[in-house]
Amino acid sequence: MPHRTLPLNAIDAFLVTARHLNLTHAAKELCLTQGAVSRKIAALENWFGFPLFERHARGLHLSPQGSALLPELRSAFEHLLTVAGQARAQQTLVRLKAPTCAMRWLIPRLLHLEHDYPDVQIALTTTTDHGVNFKTEPYDAAIVFGTHFNAGDLLFEEALTPVMGAMFAGLSALSNLTLLHPTRDKTDWSLWLAKQEDVPFAMKKHQHFDTMDLAITAAIQGLGIAIADETLVEEDIRAGRLLRPWSHSVKTGASYRLVMRETGDNAAGMAAFREGLLGH
Repeated sequence: MPHRTLPLNAIDAFLVTARHLNLTHAAKELCLTQGAVSRKIAALENWFGFPLFERHARGLHLSPQGSALLPELRSAFEHLLTVAGQARAQQTLVRLKAPTCAMRWLIPRLLHLEHDYPDVQIALTTTTDHGVNFKTEPYDAAIVFGTHFNAGDLLFEEALTPVMGAMFAGLSALSNLTLLHPTRDKTDWSLWLAKQEDVPFAMKKHQHFDTMDLAITAAIQGLGIAIADETLVEEDIRAGRLLRPWSHSVKTGASYRLVMRETGDNAAGMAAFREGLLGH
C-alpha cells in the first residue's frame, strides 16, 4: 500500500486502545463506537501488513510487532500534537504605535480586526508623538499624523468642524460657550473661523488641551464647544453624544496614515493586520 495512504487518523485509535487494551473503554474515550475503533485499527494493520493486537477470549494483547511499534508511534504522535498545539497557540503579534488623537477612529476597527482575525494580537502603544522611526523604535506599524507624511496607506484627511454636547441643542447664544482647543495654541479654531463668512463668533473664553481626544471628551461632558476632526467624531455624532452646530468643515492639509516596518518577518500576519485595519 503506498506510503501516502497511511491512515493517520487511525494512529490515535491504536494508541488509545493499546493503553486500555479494551475496545469498549477506547471507544468511550474516543467518542466512537466499538465498531468504528475496530475498523480504524484494522485499516492500520492492513497498511502495516501485520497485526497490532492479538485477540483472546479474555481481551486484547499487543502483538510482538505492535508492542515494538508502540513507543515509536506514541512519541511521534505526541510530538505531532505538540507542534500542532504550538502552531495553533502562536499568535501574530503586531506592535502598533498610534497617537491618542486617533483613538476614536482606531478602537472600533481594532474590535472588528479582533473578530475577523483572531490570531492577530495587537500590542497598542498610545502617544502624543505624531511620527515614528522604525530604526530606533520597536514597533511593527504606526499611525502617523501631519502634513509632511506621504508614505504608507492614507486613512483619512483631517477636516475640522465645531462640535458640542447634545445638551446644548437649540442654544442660540453659542458665543457664550467656552472654546475648547485641542492644542496649547488657537491654531485650529483660527483656521476654521478664517474660512467662515456667516459665523459671527468671538473668541471669549478658552480652555486648552494636550490632545484632540481630550477636547472632544470635554465637549461631550458639556464644558464647551470644541474644534475637532469630522472623521474622529463621526460615531459620537451618530450616537447623539455630539452635534455639529455648523455643517462647514475645513481641511488642514494634514492626514492620518498607516505605515509599516519594511521587513520579511511575519509577512502574512502583517498583511492580515493591514487588511483588517483598512477594511473597515
